[in-house]
Amino acid sequence: MAEVPRSLNVRDFGAKGDGKADDTQAIQRAIDAAAEVHATAHIPEGVFVCSTLALRQQMGIAGEPAWRYSKPGGSILRLGDEKARCLLDMTEANGATVTGLCLDGQDLGEGIHGILVDKPEYNTEDSWRIERCQVGWFTGDGVRLNRIWCFSMRHSMLCYNKENGMRLRGWDAFLLDNWFSGNGCAGYGAYEENASVMMTGNRIEWNRAGGIISHGGDTYNITGNFIDRAGGPGIAFVGKDGPCSVTTIVGNIINRSGAPWRALDKHDSSQARLENCRGVVFSGNTLHVGRDDGEKGAWSPRCGIVYGRLENSVIKDNVLHRGALEELLVDLGEHGEGAIVKDNPGSLGTP
Repeated sequence: MAEVPRSLNVRDFGAKGDGKADDTQAIQRAIDAAAEVHATAHIPEGVFVCSTLALRQQMGIAGEPAWRYSKPGGSILRLGDEKARCLLDMTEANGATVTGLCLDGQDLGEGIHGILVDKPEYNTEDSWRIERCQVGWFTGDGVRLNRIWCFSMRHSMLCYNKENGMRLRGWDAFLLDNWFSGNGCAGYGAYEENASVMMTGNRIEWNRAGGIISHGGDTYNITGNFIDRAGGPGIAFVGKDGPCSVTTIVGNIINRSGAPWRALDKHDSSQARLENCRGVVFSGNTLHVGRDDGEKGAWSPRCGIVYGRLENSVIKDNVLHRGALEELLVDLGEHGEGAIVKDNPGSLGTP
């Protein structure tokens, strides 16, 4: 019996990678062939113009990760269809791995996502992985996940998308050592049900609406991240339809949040917002004011930590050395039992 190849080169299926030809059908043929034997579709260095590609279960798609901070490079999948809904559709890709690719949206169309999962209901663990990828310049979210359950993203960059870097509706996520940079909304945004997320060692910077935003999230572990120059709160855990709960936010640097690039109310011009929270710990974080690079732009934020409606929650041992321009701690009141706010030394920063 002939040995089944574990890596199938998309050029062998007719893909050109010259930045001109439409390679959609050729790459899809390679993906489908790889899926049949649980192998990997290999994208060599080049620019492969395509429309939506549908990944399959328990397969891989891999390229050469040679992109840089603000420029595509290596194995590039470039969106060529302004009417597409997304570039990579992972809705039916349980157990798949995407590694080493640059997904370039070219700012085409309206509301087009880089990677999309869109399920009508939760069913089983998705258990797929994104690693060493750059996903940028999409008119929607870099990664849009609607009803997902169990996935990881490591060593990747979600950048310059017009909406969120990642928008999550679901749970059981591991987000480790990534960049969320320069997106039009939040770096990471979760506005429907969201839970069980570990965020460690990420750089979340220059996102126009905020760094990390969760509405009603629970069981988060947010540790050791650098959150820089958000155009809203650096971190916002705000219970909308229900409380945020059972979450640890420890050991992060939150720097020059609330950049006044758009109209902000006072409480959004803050380093952190914690409202309607149950069982939440915010401790050991360092907060500092600032302005744009090169000592340009306006200083921000106005407030340090804005908090209200806490129950069995702790805001303690944070350092706000030049932590805000006007108020270090803003207490909105209406707390339940066990709300502890103390030992948060600091000073106001002035231009």
